[in-house]
Parts: sequence; C-alpha cells; structure tokens
Amino acid sequence: MVIKSLTVANPTGLHLRPAGLLAKEAAAYQCKIYIRRKEQTVDAKSVLKLIKAGIKCGEKIELFCDGTEEERAAETVARLIESELDF
Repeated sequence: MVIKSLTVANPTGLHLRPAGLLAKEAAAYQCKIYIRRKEQTVDAKSVLKLIKAGIKCGEKIELFCDGTEEERAAETVARLIESELDF
C-alpha cells in the first residue's frame, strides 16, 4: 500500500470537472485508490463520491493506493492533484 499526504491545488476544489478528471485517471489503474479527508474516505474512481466529499482548495488529504500498479497510480494521481487537475 502506498500512502501520500497532499494538498488540493485546484482553486475550486474537487467540483465536477476536476473530480471527473481525477476519477478518469484513477480508473485507468487496477488497484484500489481512495482519498481521505478528515474522517471521510472516498473511492477516487467515483466522480459522485469525490464531489459529495466537498474537498476544497488548500485542504490536506491522504491518497491511498493498494494493489497492482499502486506505485505508478499513486505518482500519477498525486501529480494530478498537486497540478491543479489541469493536465
């Protein structure tokens, strides 16, 4: 399992478009990918769960990747989150 502590860089947080980009990228990997914000943990492959989490700009989150390709998935998803979700 790979765990990374990150800060959300997108100025509007994880609203529809950034959540969609993040979920699409996460879905490309055959491992479990979760994001934890405070006491809430959500599946990063679900746009609706990401939006419902209400993650805002500047918030500290933890990224969890577990399974096949976990290292690569963690690097790619973390880079996406820290680059304002603007690939």
